[in-house]
This record gives sequence, C-alpha cells and structure tokens, in this order.
Amino acid sequence: MSHGARVIRTGVSSGGPAAPPAAAAASSSAGADAELMDGAYFRSCAGMLKVAQMISLLVGFISVNNSPWTDYSAYSYFQIVTMCDLVMILFFYIIHIFRIYRKLTCVSWPLAEFLHYLIGTILLLIASIVAASKSYNLTGLVAGATFGFLATILCVLSIWSSYKVSCITQSTNASV
Repeated sequence: MSHGARVIRTGVSSGGPAAPPAAAAASSSAGADAELMDGAYFRSCAGMLKVAQMISLLVGFISVNNSPWTDYSAYSYFQIVTMCDLVMILFFYIIHIFRIYRKLTCVSWPLAEFLHYLIGTILLLIASIVAASKSYNLTGLVAGATFGFLATILCVLSIWSSYKVSCITQSTNASV
C-alpha cells in the first residue's frame, strides 16, 4: 500500500553537528513562536505606510466627528468611507503581521489588497472632495478633509509601490 511521501525532520543542519534533543525541542518551539509574527513587517516601508494611512484616516474621522455639521449626508458619507477603509487596512495589516496569507492560499492576497486599495482610494478621494467643498471654513471639517486627502495620497503611494514591486519581480523571473 502506498501512503504518499513522508517528511522526516531532524535536528541536524546540513553543516553542523547534531543538537541535543532538549535543545532541538526548545529551538523548534522558539522558531514556531518567532514565525507567528513577522517582526520585520513592522519596520518595512509597506508596514509603516499602512500605519500612516490608519493614523491619517483616524484623525480625519475624529476631526469630522467632533465638528458641527451643516450637511449631514456629506459628512456621514465621509465617516463611513474613512471607517471602512480604516478597518480594511487594519485587516490587511493583521494578515501581513501574522502571516495569515501563508495559511490561506485559496485567496489571491496581492490581488485582493490591490482591489481594496483601488476602490478604497477612489471612494476616499470622492469623500474628501465632497467634505472639502461642504466644509464652510469650519476648522474641524477642513482638517478632516485635509487628512482625507493625505490618506488618499498615502493609498496611491501604496498602490504604486505594490505595482512597482510586482512588475520588478515579474520581469526578473522572466529573464532567468
């Protein structure tokens, strides 16, 4: 009977002596904990860009929320768009930090994130334009619209950097 291929893991690396069993067990459990979170993503450009987007969206939301409104529909739309965008960016941030994309391979994560940024950026740009046009020089509303435009620029920057990286990766693989 054939049971398929089996993987046998050992505590020996290809270049060194065997580790004692207790040390091998401790290092494998420490490796599992270290692989649970991607610490390098916190300090990466994409990670810091996501944090900056979340902060600017949150500041824009709070600025509009604590200001007197003159047009209810315009600012409720701005608040809904900023909160939905904030939640989705936080979702993708958690996906990258905990490396969930490695376990859920049925989803094309780069495509999902690209589509989110594309749609979210367009909606955020529309919401920021509407918020700026209806601000009537109220400082909180102007600040909210300004942070909305800042978040829009950061989202465009994120789309551009993601597309640039995928094009570079694709062209180098094709030439090899």
